[in-house]
Amino acid sequence: MAQKLILVLSALVAVSSAVVVPGPGLALPAYPSYPALAKVAAPLVAKVAGPEPYDPNPQYTFSYDVHDGSTGDVKSQQETRSGDVVQGAYSLIEADGTRRIVEYTADPVHGFNAVVRREGAVVKAVAPVAKVLAPAPLLHASPLVAKVPAYGPALAPAYPALAHGYGPALAPAYGPALPKLALPALSPLGYH
Repeated sequence: MAQKLILVLSALVAVSSAVVVPGPGLALPAYPSYPALAKVAAPLVAKVAGPEPYDPNPQYTFSYDVHDGSTGDVKSQQETRSGDVVQGAYSLIEADGTRRIVEYTADPVHGFNAVVRREGAVVKAVAPVAKVLAPAPLLHASPLVAKVPAYGPALAPAYPALAHGYGPALAPAYGPALPKLALPALSPLGYH
């Protein structure tokens, strides 16, 4: 009877202390939460994009000249603008040696007009001749035939030559099978 009582009491203790154990599953990461951002008021003074200042009579003047003796680059340009009228000229030396001069004018009434002139006669371009420097004279000339050392007889080496041990292949020797050896009986309780 005591055994029944102990069995029933232990069953009651086991049932009352039982908990639900969750099985394996997907555990999602816990992301932190942040409070909502407070609204920021717009600045009281806002820049208003206005039109760029307009110049009804734009004016400029520029010019340049290039005269490079090392490369032979010779050119020039000058230009002037007053309102909507642009006047200018440029010049350059062409490959045939003539100088080309272009004078141009641009205005709202006549558009772009250019007058091209050439000055100078056509000159055949001559490639520069490279200077050939003569070698300095020699004070002492070396002989034309070089001295050749005299070679003597070859000497025998002081060590013996290597002997290779590769001989003819031996023929296989087949013979009768070996007799069976009598071994002591093994115990039935051996290792497995």
